[in-house]
Amino acid sequence: MPAWITPLLDLLSLPEYSLGTVFVVSFISATLLPLGSEPVVFGVVQLNPELFWPAVLVATAGNTLGGALDWWIGYGAHRVADKYHHSKHHMRVLDWLQKLGPKACLLAWLPAVGDPLCAVAGWLKLPFWPCLFYMAIGKFARYVTMTAALTGLVKLW
Repeated sequence: MPAWITPLLDLLSLPEYSLGTVFVVSFISATLLPLGSEPVVFGVVQLNPELFWPAVLVATAGNTLGGALDWWIGYGAHRVADKYHHSKHHMRVLDWLQKLGPKACLLAWLPAVGDPLCAVAGWLKLPFWPCLFYMAIGKFARYVTMTAALTGLVKLW
């Protein structure tokens, strides 16, 4: 590991910077970039147990806003690509998402498919505010469950 990483991680784990770090990493990880925010949330809570709820709430906010960005990316992509041809599989998935509507965004917390799901919701022009509401519920439940389990507050098995 490069020598500069350890001091940077030490700095970012300080309580006065840690919630900002949680927000940024959670936001970025909700975009289509491959990055996980759970290790950062877990690390902050392990180093600062009193920040459990603030870390969960900040991670939820950052991840939800990242999902909102995905929605807008999908919305913009739809406007640009009017003549995109879909396979039968894509059409079935799009039909399924349209039937579910904004409630499909409850699944935005899922690894690998959650972030693209937010973009597809924008592509389908599903209502933004209900989508954002359902994204926030799903992401909040994920952070509470994962952080509580990782810190030993809750036994999943």
